[in-house]
Amino acid sequence: MKESSWSVCKHCLGRGKVSRKLSKRQRQQFKEACLKYENEPAKGGAPERPKASVQTCEKCHGAGIIPHQKPPEGQENHFPRIAIVGMGMAGVALAVACLHRGIPFAIFERDKDAAERAQGYGLTLQQAGRAIKSFGIVKLNQGVISTRHLVHTPAGEVIGEWGARKWVEGQLSVDPKRSNIHIARQSLRKQLLAQLGDHPAIYWGHQLVSYQQEGAKGLKLTCLVAGEERQFEADLLVGADGIRSAVRTLLLGDQTHELRYLGCIVILGICPLAKLPETPLLDGTTVFQTANGVERIYVMPYDAETIMWQLSFPMLEEAAKSLSSQGPKALKAEALSRINWHYPIPEILQATEEKFISGYPVYDREALQGALSEKAQPVTLIGDAAHPMSPFKGQGANQALLDALALAQAIYTKYQYTPWQGADLRGELLDVVEQEMILRTDVKVKESAEAARVLHSADVFLGGDQPRRASALKACVHPNGKCADP
Repeated sequence: MKESSWSVCKHCLGRGKVSRKLSKRQRQQFKEACLKYENEPAKGGAPERPKASVQTCEKCHGAGIIPHQKPPEGQENHFPRIAIVGMGMAGVALAVACLHRGIPFAIFERDKDAAERAQGYGLTLQQAGRAIKSFGIVKLNQGVISTRHLVHTPAGEVIGEWGARKWVEGQLSVDPKRSNIHIARQSLRKQLLAQLGDHPAIYWGHQLVSYQQEGAKGLKLTCLVAGEERQFEADLLVGADGIRSAVRTLLLGDQTHELRYLGCIVILGICPLAKLPETPLLDGTTVFQTANGVERIYVMPYDAETIMWQLSFPMLEEAAKSLSSQGPKALKAEALSRINWHYPIPEILQATEEKFISGYPVYDREALQGALSEKAQPVTLIGDAAHPMSPFKGQGANQALLDALALAQAIYTKYQYTPWQGADLRGELLDVVEQEMILRTDVKVKESAEAARVLHSADVFLGGDQPRRASALKACVHPNGKCADP
């Protein structure tokens, strides 16, 4: 399968799954239930037809798309024109998903090119790792699968271990679908951008400053380009422009669902393995974390030759903002002053060049619920613009990718055969997609916030060969099912 061009799989209509026929036994049981109801209607309600089970589409192997000679052209007669603001993970993923499904789109980014700003550090693909093929990515070029995860005390005592290698000697099976894939955010973004190629609707150096709804004509967007204003037209606007989203501010204002500080700061660093001593902890497929109940450091593969570390600890918000603004030199000094733990943690911090260090206070937001629907506009948000969360569950990028895929699939399914012109995009499309997004992501936001508390408290020492938050929740549950210290 080539990675160049794709189109929707007609066998499953882009869903990646197909319904199985009801079995002979299911049909017979339903028939008998109907006959019984006809003879004795007073006893119980009418029987419901059994639902057919689904299976992975054998034509596209669950991707919903198949290789094609060239991408389908944007079909404005079938689908609304999508304007995407932001070329981070969520925005580029949505553009790619639209491209493969023939949905016309334009994507706008204030940066002049892909290299102008750093796009974060490493990320861990979990649920989205299984969905990545739906974006036309057959293989992650620089992805690393971790096979061991360790939790230490500052002295180096192992208090938790899980992963494939723990079970090898016991001859227990390991499900490859549950593997975590570690990859540099910029590497994944680069692969997604490669799917777009030289698409004419990619607009670098375009900063959205306003938009207006013009009735049946759709939306008029105004972008600032090299100091001058330019106008663009669209039918649906998607804000994928991050935690401080301009689209969100234009739509909801600054005061709606303000950022919520989670009480801690994160310092990040990237270090080549070649600069570090050889040790099993730095074998390229091991993830480890160490904590003392206040500070916590997490080390994972960044690519085959590099690791990423993440140090976090409680700090007042103003102090965290101040430290972050002082730059990498101050951040590295702060990290070294706090961490004098087991080998090779001090060596990793010392060997990390300042230019590869950054830091930021950690925020999230409450769920949007009906805030977008109340505006009654064909404007929506995905990724961090909709639901920023702490990094401690590794869910931010995963949920952003799933947001993009869900929105593109919903547009394709809704309007493939039904004319969209004159349709209520807000009521019949966006309200449905947003409600599903909130149900999926709200629990992730809450779990990530809880992880921020657990990882910087005594609960981090609770044993068990599983992630720390799971251990903490098990330990605090009473026989009646209620948590002793919620």
